[in-house]
Amino acid sequence: MKKAGLALMAAIMVFMIAACSSNNSNSSSLSDSNKSGEGSAAALTKTKLLFWTFGRADLDYLKSRIDEFNKTNSDNIDVELVSMSENFKQSFEMAVTSKQAPDIFMPDPANFIEFAKKGYYEPLDNYMSSEMKQRYEPTEIEGLNTYGGKIYSLPNAGFTIRLVYNKDIFDKVGIANPPKTLKEMTDDAKKITEALSGEGIYGFALNFKNPSSAFERSGVRLAQAMGLGSYGYDLKQGKFNFGMYKDVVEAFKQMKDDGSMLPGVESLDIDPLRAQFAAGKIGMYISYAAEVGVYQSQFPTKVNWAAAQIPTVDGKINGAVGTNGGASWLEISSSSEKKEAAWKLFEFLQSDDTLVPYAEKGLGIPLAPGVSEKVHLTGDIYGLDYFLPTKYDAMWPVVPTGFLTVDGLKFADAFWKYILTGGNWDDVVKDLNDRYNSALEKAISSGEIKDMKDPSFDASKLQGTLSQ
Repeated sequence: MKKAGLALMAAIMVFMIAACSSNNSNSSSLSDSNKSGEGSAAALTKTKLLFWTFGRADLDYLKSRIDEFNKTNSDNIDVELVSMSENFKQSFEMAVTSKQAPDIFMPDPANFIEFAKKGYYEPLDNYMSSEMKQRYEPTEIEGLNTYGGKIYSLPNAGFTIRLVYNKDIFDKVGIANPPKTLKEMTDDAKKITEALSGEGIYGFALNFKNPSSAFERSGVRLAQAMGLGSYGYDLKQGKFNFGMYKDVVEAFKQMKDDGSMLPGVESLDIDPLRAQFAAGKIGMYISYAAEVGVYQSQFPTKVNWAAAQIPTVDGKINGAVGTNGGASWLEISSSSEKKEAAWKLFEFLQSDDTLVPYAEKGLGIPLAPGVSEKVHLTGDIYGLDYFLPTKYDAMWPVVPTGFLTVDGLKFADAFWKYILTGGNWDDVVKDLNDRYNSALEKAISSGEIKDMKDPSFDASKLQGTLSQ
């Protein structure tokens, strides 16, 4: 019965995948031989590749590139593209069990380490030329695109982070330039609020309904820019030290105490914030390059907005602002019997011919080395140039924060509580350090994670790794 059950499950999976491939409105079977119904000898010699993608936003562009590959490749390779964004992880693992896994795939980045541990990825080291390895070496990050010293994926595009501001509001109150220091930011927010709050306009906002999301796009990046650490973790020391956020949190608290933040930020989510900004009610906030598309289609606006590097304590960027996503893009299945053909598709999609138009269409900010300077902006995508990588944008190493189970408030929640109600800053920091470092020690001792301490780490060395 056990064997029969396994056979039945496999049969069901084969049927489901076949049905998805043929009937899914988001799938694209681009085989000319299949469409024509010709059973020619040439069609029989084609190498068929199955490609699953997790993404939706770039699906139309990806379809066009697969179509081009099918028409132009000289190796008689035919690729079928299937969008599997719903329940990707479960669908993929069931496909592996039934030996129906795709040959090449674009998964959810959140599954990278888990999939690497399970051996789902084919190492790329032996496929890459020496030139290709040299080009991508600065972007190799353990836990994001490499694991156990092996390369499994390469970057495409992600999101840089900037201070987004309303130029009309700045001009109206006499602010000539965006703030470069935290004090300038708090002063500018106060100036805007004092002058324009009667019109319902305030200097600053963040989506504090979700403190983790708010600090992800602001406080975390500010500490990275100053070279202090990432998510409260000091890579050189191999320990958490949340004291690195003192200047950042105090600046946010100052703006809240001054009344310079949009009223109701404690219940403000990111989309309502964007809607208020599009309506001209917010002077500035910190967020991702996704805002380029947001103000094109989701919340079309006539606001004259711009974006600048995020401020720091002294106006200097001693580290680098961490990007959001983009470290990995494509993987080849270790179970594929057509790895050489899959690699040819991989090279085609990882080429500048694919990556440059990808950025020019506003699908993401190019993070693959050497791509951003080849991007030609036509003016059709307003704001994209503000977010192109500079020497001060980088992909930071993985830190243990997201892998830990920590009792009590998360650090962002604890900071927001302090901003709202005050208290003793040193006590807040000690409590966070004790709880996070205790969880870290337990996780390392149990073998759940490895020690990520890097005594040689220097955040300034991250500078230029994306813009070279």
